[in-house]
Amino acid sequence: MADELDVYKEWLGIPEGPRPPDHYSLLRLVMYEDSVDKIRNNYKKLNAHVRKYASGKYSIRSQELLNELAKAMLCLEDMERKREYDASLGRVFEEEFNPETLRSMEAVLFDRKLLTREQAKEAHAFADKLGLEFRDALVQMKLVEPAAAAEALAVELGLPYVDLADMIPDDDVLDRVPRNVVKTNSILPLFVDDDQLLVACVNPPTHELEDELRLRFQQRIRCVLATPLAINQGIAKYYAPGMRQEVAPPAQSKKGGAKTAAKSGKPTPTPKKRAPGAPLSEAELKEKRLLGYMIPFWALIICVLLDQFVLVPKTWSVPFLSTFIIPPLVGLFIWKVYFPSLK
Repeated sequence: MADELDVYKEWLGIPEGPRPPDHYSLLRLVMYEDSVDKIRNNYKKLNAHVRKYASGKYSIRSQELLNELAKAMLCLEDMERKREYDASLGRVFEEEFNPETLRSMEAVLFDRKLLTREQAKEAHAFADKLGLEFRDALVQMKLVEPAAAAEALAVELGLPYVDLADMIPDDDVLDRVPRNVVKTNSILPLFVDDDQLLVACVNPPTHELEDELRLRFQQRIRCVLATPLAINQGIAKYYAPGMRQEVAPPAQSKKGGAKTAAKSGKPTPTPKKRAPGAPLSEAELKEKRLLGYMIPFWALIICVLLDQFVLVPKTWSVPFLSTFIIPPLVGLFIWKVYFPSLK
């Protein structure tokens, strides 16, 4: 039976032991491996191998294992998450994580012999002239392939790079983020891993976007980088028109006000209260004048009914006595007091 197959042993060659295995065993790495290149290369090899089982009776288990590999890779390529994970396994660090120790994007491309220093100078000048990011300048000048540029930027930021063709996002996660949000921000939500929502982005998300996603999922947000083309293709594939229903906007905190609108993704403005003594709007004046006309009318109707069915049978009073007295008094009050107050 497919469910009885130990895919870790049969497909990946992992000896018997804890199931699921830790990230290093799963990716066939030495414990606490820090080389991003080794982590990524092992992931690519194992991903290609497991894909051989993507058709047939093991297709579901194959996709589950592909996502396990992806989650392990994304954790170990994220410098901050990796330190947390390693610490949970017993690793002791001599010093705190310092983002300044990360290699720059240029240094990564130099080391991989994908860019020369002269080309880097040209790309910087081009970026400054057009107001572009250095990565986008490299791609537009066709000096570096988009995937290589995104990988190098991910190393500089200490974030994982992901090839979206290697994984399938969780439908439950996709359903909770509306199409207009993913399109506007060029993101693709992937799945929840270790109580964190992983989101593929072209650039690190803004604080506003992080806040909105945090409200929707009630979990921390972690960014993984992908190329703009891969993000757009993912949106077209997983958010095709009619494929997903619009989801309810997240509830804002009391400090933030009301709920965000489902279509716009922006907070619904709270109606402003009119200050005491402020002049009435034209709509308010019209409504109050209408009320002034309705009060005498209903006073007349009530008095007629009162005279005919209550007072006359019991007291033998003069018919229409209250009708001749009360409505005129009400009308006089409306005319002399109520209407002038509206001016």
